[in-house]
Amino acid sequence: MEELSSFQSLQALSALLSTAADEESDEEDTKNVKPMAKMGPGHIGASSSTSGKEKKAVSSVYLKKNTTDIWDVEEVTEGTHLDDLTDPRPQPEYDIILKQSVGTEDLFLGMSRKDPSSMCCESMLIKVKLPDTKTSDVMLDVRETFLDLRTPKYKLGLHLPHPVHSGEGTARFVTEKSELEITLPMNRPLDVINLV
Repeated sequence: MEELSSFQSLQALSALLSTAADEESDEEDTKNVKPMAKMGPGHIGASSSTSGKEKKAVSSVYLKKNTTDIWDVEEVTEGTHLDDLTDPRPQPEYDIILKQSVGTEDLFLGMSRKDPSSMCCESMLIKVKLPDTKTSDVMLDVRETFLDLRTPKYKLGLHLPHPVHSGEGTARFVTEKSELEITLPMNRPLDVINLV
């Protein structure tokens, strides 16, 4: 019996297992395959055939107008520049109350589409307790989504839960309670539909 590990027997075994006809049939099989099936992980992303101008045009869409800026103005929430973490003044107690004007036709007859939900509220009442404070000491700045209130003893920077009409609000100081009441009409895009 011949020795099985001879070089000639290994070549013969290799020739039996892989024939030229099998290799040709593999090539024929890959010719009929769609191009998407031939793709691999290296094909993910932009193709190398893209010109440099096209790459610059795509990436310039994501560039900021001023490259020295860290963020856009639209990304910064309103009132964050007023937050002073080193200011030792305490924040006063406050309450936010949503208000709606309701008549008898709404309450008893249900003639309008108003309900007790916050979506039907027209204004926001903010009550801020300011003990030992005079009316002349109060500095108030109201923006669409932020309220800034400062006195010699207290500081309040409040992000409002709903946008408001900042120019149409009213404020009154109740000296008996040492409380500032700020009424702000809410600004919502569907108020014309909801509150009719």
